[in-house]
Amino acid sequence: MADTETNTARAGQSIKHHRLAAAAAGALPTPWVGWAALAGVQLNLLRCLANIYGVEFSAQIGKSAIGALVGSDLSIGVALGLAKALPGPGLITSMASGGLLGAASTYALGKVFVQHFESGNTFLTFDPEKVRAYYARQYEQGKEDVRKNFAGLKP
Repeated sequence: MADTETNTARAGQSIKHHRLAAAAAGALPTPWVGWAALAGVQLNLLRCLANIYGVEFSAQIGKSAIGALVGSDLSIGVALGLAKALPGPGLITSMASGGLLGAASTYALGKVFVQHFESGNTFLTFDPEKVRAYYARQYEQGKEDVRKNFAGLKP
């Protein structure tokens, strides 16, 4: 049981650190650079979680999992990216919102994989359809958590 508690605590710290990096990536003023940086942060999170739980990491399956879960947030990301092209308030608002949404999606992704790995599963047994509702709940929780920790940011 101690190993499970230790893994859960280590995973929580990893999610927290990656969430901060994702907030910074999502706030980058250049949309394509921000999206690439966010994808890199999220893929690194999956690598770290796999290491914590002793699961063989697969970058290809990790990318597919990120696309399947976080891809649903793509329309929001595209809209924010287009807003970053606007000078002044549009840019500032979209940078803040991009940071919040990047952090929330990273938080949710991490929570999904912690649950998945703690259940004894691997990347090969990952089924995005089975966890989509859980991801959506964690995404909302992630937005609330970011709002509490970074007061004043609103998507």
